[in-house]
Amino acid sequence: MTENTTAPEDSTFTDDDQHETVRDRYADVASDDTECCESDATTDCCTDTGSPTSSNTDTGALTGCCTNDETSTSWAEQVGYSSEEIESDPSDANLGLGCGNPTAIANLSPGKKVLDLGSGGGFDCFLAADEVGADGSVIGIDMTPEMIEKARENSKENDIENVEFRLGEIEHLPVSDEAIDVIISNCVINLSPDKQQVFEEAYRVLQPGGKLAISDVVLTADLPDELRADLDSIAECIGGASRIDKLENLLAESGFQEPHIEPVDETQEFFREWGDDRDLDDYLISASIRGYKPTN
Repeated sequence: MTENTTAPEDSTFTDDDQHETVRDRYADVASDDTECCESDATTDCCTDTGSPTSSNTDTGALTGCCTNDETSTSWAEQVGYSSEEIESDPSDANLGLGCGNPTAIANLSPGKKVLDLGSGGGFDCFLAADEVGADGSVIGIDMTPEMIEKARENSKENDIENVEFRLGEIEHLPVSDEAIDVIISNCVINLSPDKQQVFEEAYRVLQPGGKLAISDVVLTADLPDELRADLDSIAECIGGASRIDKLENLLAESGFQEPHIEPVDETQEFFREWGDDRDLDDYLISASIRGYKPTN
């Protein structure tokens, strides 16, 4: 069973169109080709203070298109990263992307094998690598070649040996069965045209007893059709968001036990500042999403 909540029934674009739009937008971010306030994003780019107010992408993330150090730090603080985590970033992996802090809800421990869906520049992977230590490992999956290249460069330049990055789509993970202890992701699954397939793949690669712990955007009210049917809106982590009850059903149908989705109220200000045209906090909120693969 598949799910496509990103567009009305009369939509003219395909799943491939959606993937291509998302991939192109993230390639621009990875290549630094998107100039602040010169993109075709549906919202303003930056406030006068440099805070991120629009979304531009990194295989799945809310962001302003400005990615200077001050802006990236401001974004990270808003969505839940500690100052210690921000300062620990050894490279330019913090691109000012995402809608939460998945490593904080994953409760990682030494020796664990972690998979990051939509790893972008590698920021969450590097945080996870520090948590799992030398006896653990982290795999980052991203469908954008430019992001994979950036993440690998960041890893090499900083001698991070327990992380690897693989090119692939989150609907078709290049990971073997039951190889992973914990899956994290940061504002990526909303970008997929087939969320059911994503969760089924996540279930497949998790070991029995493994955990899904992700941050993502969810709907609190129905979006206007013009946002759901617009590819740019989807690539900006707006048009492809789903309601909490729908996501809980998808998790359960994929086999996950104890599916639990908890809105993060502290992110409402983030959405309130995100756009000029409409109050996006009337429709969207960041949430922590958890589920477990049964042990038998």
